[in-house]
Amino acid sequence: MEYNLLKGKRGIIFGALNDMSIAWKVAEMAHEQGAVFTLTNTPVACRMGTLNELSEKCNAPVIPADATSVDDLKEVFAKSTELLGGKIDFVLHSIGMSLNVRKKRVYHDLDYNYLNKTLDISAISFHKMLQVAFKMNAINEWGSVVGLSYVAAQRSFYGYNDMADAKALLESIARSFGYIYGREKKVRINTISQSPTLTTAGSGVKGFDGLMDFSERMSPLGNATAEECAGYCIAMFSDLTRKVTMQNLFHDGGFSNVGMSLRAMTQYNKSFDTDDIESLD
Repeated sequence: MEYNLLKGKRGIIFGALNDMSIAWKVAEMAHEQGAVFTLTNTPVACRMGTLNELSEKCNAPVIPADATSVDDLKEVFAKSTELLGGKIDFVLHSIGMSLNVRKKRVYHDLDYNYLNKTLDISAISFHKMLQVAFKMNAINEWGSVVGLSYVAAQRSFYGYNDMADAKALLESIARSFGYIYGREKKVRINTISQSPTLTTAGSGVKGFDGLMDFSERMSPLGNATAEECAGYCIAMFSDLTRKVTMQNLFHDGGFSNVGMSLRAMTQYNKSFDTDDIESLD
């Protein structure tokens, strides 16, 4: 699929870890579509993941950085513009982590130090990234910034924990900064609310397999894959979406607008049949 949608464009992709990562798929597709870009993740992730493999495949330099550090972010944008030969045209923020989820702290018994880290890593880093880019005037006019979100920002999902709060904040930052960046620099900022996707981070959510199955049954088009999400990101980075900004865009096979699907109702009704059988035993 070569349309050269990003030919001549320069980008920065935050958050690729391994070939399960959505950011990894975005990088592969951006390369196919003619873009040049840098890759960045934390120094630990760069050592533990397989980012060098992606770097070689896409001819994309790796810049280790902590996205919660303003100084590190300044370095990412400065080095990227130097290495790529000009201002940036697109940025992907694919960063999310909850220590409360990892440590199995339930939502009504959060560790607040962990919560602060969840918000800083998963959402406030988005604001820091945008603020650094804005002050450095590092993104070209009509550039595009995309952050990855999830429908738990609007609805309650069992097991998603404080990541739901982080995603809600992420989407709010996109709207608030999107107005300013659009008005002042003609840069557009959006979030994509993706189907539950089996990534290294996503697999840590309690009951994730059941969540994926439920959303698959609820969505008329089925769950969107990581590859399909990458395609949507590429479209948002391209000039075809120049007037789209400050939006939270659902990429979930229709899940976000379905109350109850036929498949989910059928499975729900079967559970009563099973209960009846078990009660007779």
